[in-house]
Amino acid sequence: MIERTLVLLKPDAVQRSLVGEITARFERAGLKIVGMKLVWVDETFALKHYTEDLAKRRGEEVRKNMVKFLQEGPVVAITLEGVEAVEIVRKIVGATEPKAALPGTIRGDYAHVCFSYADQKKTIVRNLIHASANKEDAKYEVHLWFNENELHGYKTVHDVHVI
Repeated sequence: MIERTLVLLKPDAVQRSLVGEITARFERAGLKIVGMKLVWVDETFALKHYTEDLAKRRGEEVRKNMVKFLQEGPVVAITLEGVEAVEIVRKIVGATEPKAALPGTIRGDYAHVCFSYADQKKTIVRNLIHASANKEDAKYEVHLWFNENELHGYKTVHDVHVI
């Protein structure tokens, strides 16, 4: 099943100049970038991304901090396309808590802070990247961040190997 999913390179990834390194990992895995843009997010938009469902699962304080963090600098929004893209991207990205992310994943290689440290410092875990959690979230998030005219289909050499 060819799927589309959303990836956000959060302000810490942009500020640390990791955009090229991170996007290259997805491309090397055979995923296709079909939409990409640099965005400064305002509070209203950040609240649409981090929905009230997040507050129910992780608490309103976590949601508030994540909304604030998303506004700290530019974000690179990317729509990726490929076979089982949602699951593949989640594996490449690694566990949400960088301390738990395996070496070789984006978070495992470039971040290390744990939830308990962030809680002690009353901050969020700067984990570089957001990846849609599941197919339903991917569909919502891709359409939140991109208009249809911003998403493009094209052939790559990988398409020859995906029949």
